[in-house]
Amino acid sequence: MELDPRRAVGRGVLSLALAGAEAIDLLDLGAIRLDGDRLVPAGDPTPQDALLRQACTALVRHEPYESLDDWLWRRGRALADGYEAALESDGDLSRTHRRRLPFGSGGELVLTDSLAHRRAQERREAGDPVLTALVAAVGLAAEPAAEAPDPTDDTATVLAAVGEAELELEGERQRRSVEEAAFDNIWRGA
Repeated sequence: MELDPRRAVGRGVLSLALAGAEAIDLLDLGAIRLDGDRLVPAGDPTPQDALLRQACTALVRHEPYESLDDWLWRRGRALADGYEAALESDGDLSRTHRRRLPFGSGGELVLTDSLAHRRAQERREAGDPVLTALVAAVGLAAEPAAEAPDPTDDTATVLAAVGEAELELEGERQRRSVEEAAFDNIWRGA
């Protein structure tokens, strides 16, 4: 939200990146492990973060387990909206009120000066390789960090899956755009 507003990230892309970030956090907590492309529950931690607890409960806990790709799409469905609501509820986001609207909360969402916000800024400024790779994956940075995670690391596998899912999403958007343009041309010609 602090970056150039002209480079806004689509909700779908952001949701996929958030699902990938959750998978990385679950790996770090020892809640899952990767077995090939499958997310295998490995422990039963209780994260302090409510959304990460939801991610833990959302894991498929029976064989053949869920593929990482399926997790990204299933868990990522509207995940950006869930994070936005949680951040607003926690006071990390607030709405500006230029004028009173009769319905809805209205206003633009802005970041507040919170501890969580300062920590995220510090990680980004320090060049945290995973955060930098996720920022690059959503298109807000030209390149991932020079110190990328080890390619044999499960984190690198998740980051690659996020990149592939986002390419797939962009391909689907382009396909729909072409189909809509063709449909419009047919009606204009009639």
